[in-house]
Amino acid sequence: MDRLLHLDRTLDELDLPCWTPPPPDATRLVRKVHELRRVPLGELGPADLRTLISQQVALPYVLPLAVRLLLKEPLLDAYFYEGDLLLAAVNAPASAWALLPGLGARLCTVITTLPAAAVADLPRGAAEELALFAARPEPPRSGSVH
Repeated sequence: MDRLLHLDRTLDELDLPCWTPPPPDATRLVRKVHELRRVPLGELGPADLRTLISQQVALPYVLPLAVRLLLKEPLLDAYFYEGDLLLAAVNAPASAWALLPGLGARLCTVITTLPAAAVADLPRGAAEELALFAARPEPPRSGSVH
């Protein structure tokens, strides 16, 4: 989780190129994402992380922040419902997780220890999404033998 060393920096500073301002007719969501790119990483809350992950923005920087929260509280209610941050994270593209060796494995461990009753209380299809994520093979680490 070495990307957490930059908690005082913004996504516009770390995830180049810096984004231009949104167009005047941009949707509320687009304006929100642009605004979040100018917030220091350490000030992003769970709802902000869920928004950025759901929109697939700067995933190498925001996924570690989300996992840090999820390791403590897997079914954290970020904004919409209990477990929404977890479901946003597991639905991030496999290519993003491949850039973060070991982080996905830590999240899998959390997922596999969730009580069945808690998973059953999540929205329809959530149990399947969690199972698919947990079943993903861990990408090989650089320098490993195949």
